[in-house]
Amino acid sequence: MQHHLQFGRYRLPMTGSEFKPLVMGILNATPDSFSDGGQYHALEPALSRAEQMIAEGADIIDIGGESSRPGAQPLPLQEELRRVMPLLYALRDGGKPLSIDTYKPEVMREAIAAGVDMINDINGFQAPGAIDAVRDSDCALCIMHMQRDPQTMQVDPHYQDIVADVIAFLRERVATLEAAGVARERMCIDPGFGFGKTLAHNLALLKNIGQIETALDLPVLAGLSRKSMIGAITNRPVEARLAGSLTAALVAVKNGARILRVHDVAETLDALKVWQAATN
Repeated sequence: MQHHLQFGRYRLPMTGSEFKPLVMGILNATPDSFSDGGQYHALEPALSRAEQMIAEGADIIDIGGESSRPGAQPLPLQEELRRVMPLLYALRDGGKPLSIDTYKPEVMREAIAAGVDMINDINGFQAPGAIDAVRDSDCALCIMHMQRDPQTMQVDPHYQDIVADVIAFLRERVATLEAAGVARERMCIDPGFGFGKTLAHNLALLKNIGQIETALDLPVLAGLSRKSMIGAITNRPVEARLAGSLTAALVAVKNGARILRVHDVAETLDALKVWQAATN
């Protein structure tokens, strides 16, 4: 695997003595987020939350304007731009890499023009025009697996072999991006926990992060924070899933994840510090 991930204005270590798992703080500029109830829908609360996560030690801030929870309806383009672009402009000189969570090529283009460092696409850059939108930039690309779409993904998801099927999808998307001229050092991959998966599927992917990383030879981003799989295991509501989320994060890193996408930055970093001190 490459030693660094080209991340727009930054080069982030992925291996070697410089490497440490990167913590990506989630900033949901949405009124209908599953996890934080639209607390950061307005600009000022969203900026305050971003500044808090940066102060807590977040390595990356991931800005999203459209909920992708199961059953979520698509958001009009102009409304997504209205939600995310002021945040990008306000945070781009804050000293931390910025990611935009979008599958719309038009949003990708606007975000790249504004100086974003990563495009995090739940749709794996499958939308017409998505690859053209990102091809000539230097931003990182997170390629995620999702079965169907947010409206239908949790309606009886099934696979022949969940790990093999996810690897095959990601391999095809990586090859398509490479064929379009996108350098591998700009890519990372996300198995898509909770996106068209049962609890058994999610656990199989979590156990086999190392296999996925080896098969694709690319860094794995894991987004497990507060998700329904944590609730299914612990029988806890969204607001009480911190302990479960931290455990899942540590398991993901132990199994090879390089980037953790989380709601609870300070707590995740504390857990990683204790775990690393005890295991190194």
